[in-house]
Amino acid sequence: MADNKQYITQIQDHGTVMISEDVITTIVAHTIEEVEGVAGLSTKPGADIAEMIGKKNWGKGMKITITDNDTLQVECNLILSYGQSVVTVAKAVQDAVTSALESTTGVKVACVNVNVCGIVRQ
Repeated sequence: MADNKQYITQIQDHGTVMISEDVITTIVAHTIEEVEGVAGLSTKPGADIAEMIGKKNWGKGMKITITDNDTLQVECNLILSYGQSVVTVAKAVQDAVTSALESTTGVKVACVNVNVCGIVRQ
């Protein structure tokens, strides 16, 4: 696997399309926000500093890995709303993220790993 790969390249009839890791991260973040029962992403202290030194998405609550064959592996750390079924919300996140990425980018999603890091009352 290539952990440092930052673009997915798709060769088209009339040229090449390159999709940035940042675009993929944005799609995932917006999709997760829409899933009922998710309070937010679990972030680590120092995420802004880590980004300045080149550690993309470190501590931002998700990790995107672009494999050598241009498939995606997504890992997201979530905080759920109190009273929600952890398994149901996690499955909904997996389905929503997979669907959003595959329909928006045309790239195959190998896996979406959901880590529930906390629960909050809203």
